[in-house]
Amino acid sequence: MTQPLLRFAPSPNGFLHLGHALSALATWQAAAQLDGTALLRIEDIDTARCKPEFTQAIFEDLDWLGLSWPEPVLVQSERFDIYAAAANRLRDMDLLYPCFCSRAEIAENAIGTDPDGAPLYPGTCRHLSNADRIERLERGDPVQFRLDTERALERTGMLTFSVIGPTILDRPQIRYARPGRWGDVVLQRKDTPTSYHLSIVVDDADQGITHVTRGRDLEAATDIHVLLQMLLGLPTPYYHFHRLLLGDDGEKLAKSKGSQSLRDLRAQGWTPEDVRRAVGFLSNSRSD
Repeated sequence: MTQPLLRFAPSPNGFLHLGHALSALATWQAAAQLDGTALLRIEDIDTARCKPEFTQAIFEDLDWLGLSWPEPVLVQSERFDIYAAAANRLRDMDLLYPCFCSRAEIAENAIGTDPDGAPLYPGTCRHLSNADRIERLERGDPVQFRLDTERALERTGMLTFSVIGPTILDRPQIRYARPGRWGDVVLQRKDTPTSYHLSIVVDDADQGITHVTRGRDLEAATDIHVLLQMLLGLPTPYYHFHRLLLGDDGEKLAKSKGSQSLRDLRAQGWTPEDVRRAVGFLSNSRSD
């Protein structure tokens, strides 16, 4: 049997907080229970917000928690050519099209909301003529490239994936993917040849990830990932969705909301055991 491989993949656009600690500990615990290995991946495709000092802080915080991982660590910003090649495969299938709509235009013409609550793109630029597309691309208009989800689903048909829960050792349950509820998602931007959706499915396949542990807030996004895996001929891992750590406002902890970082807690005298206790992992034994 293939050795179970899992991954923890933070973005270095800020310091890790307790929610990240929960996710990391859940991943390393699942790897131990499966007699597998947990990998660390640095998801830094947002080169404007991701900083080397945040990457270094990730290594330090995880080591402080007693976690270790195999080297070398995959760094996404070193793999843009690989992601661009995957996007070109989709383009060759006539599944990517340029979109020139601004956020304001999308919000004004939205046809509802996606599972994250964002305005659902109405498909405006899907209907542009080739001449219009070429003219606007040559003019240098701001552009992003979207997946024609309806056409993609015509190629794949019905999609399913396996979810394990409530624990990683439970029997997998088959679930139907519903990518259509996301509309035509962005897979490339003018200044970045990839997106979160595209890069992670390519990386999971290249690293041989067998089990993906992620928070329940990313459960719906799995629909898009399963669709991309099928289109690109990539394997679909098992998925396990762990609980979220909520703040006093009832919302999940987030860097964007200034949730207190692990570094701040350490400076206040917290120990790794305190962090583990706070997020529901009482053992402070080193996890490999």
